[in-house]
Amino acid sequence: MLDIYNTNIPFLVKDLSENNSEQALKLLYGHYFDKLMRFVSIYVKSEPVAEEIVGDVFLEIWESRKSLLKIQNFNAYIYTVSRNKSIDFLRTNKFSYDQLDDYPLELFSSTDTTPEDDLISKELTSKLNDAIESLPSQCKIAFKLIREENLNYKDAAQILNVSVKTLEAHITKAVKTLRLVLKPSA
Repeated sequence: MLDIYNTNIPFLVKDLSENNSEQALKLLYGHYFDKLMRFVSIYVKSEPVAEEIVGDVFLEIWESRKSLLKIQNFNAYIYTVSRNKSIDFLRTNKFSYDQLDDYPLELFSSTDTTPEDDLISKELTSKLNDAIESLPSQCKIAFKLIREENLNYKDAAQILNVSVKTLEAHITKAVKTLRLVLKPSA
């Protein structure tokens, strides 16, 4: 069995497409599930709804497996499918795109610290999360794709259906906002 951390995505897509490999689908699912859950959660607040949407994404991948070889960038494709399914859910359930909300971004991992350090970290994390929450929805999504999902600008722009320049503007705005939050008080 392949190690999911060293998964060869093009090989799995080819195996899925040419051989109807359920094992390849399972490995793709294992590789992408957590990433897509975080991404879909940007659009929907409910974990069960996010799980359902991600499940629908993989159902679509399975149903369209014969045409997957035509896709040049599977990573961008699966995020685009996830985005579209999330927006379809919001439209169907009469949510406004401008009312998008998400779970707080965990910026710090646990380490050996003092209680005072922990309190300062929690306060800073809370300030950063509030700043991220205050970003316009497209800016927030762009920031998360680049900073949390580690996508490149071209792929993130493709997923959001915007130009790379527009994506850069969103990231610049997000970084400026976060710098203000991080700026020490005089």
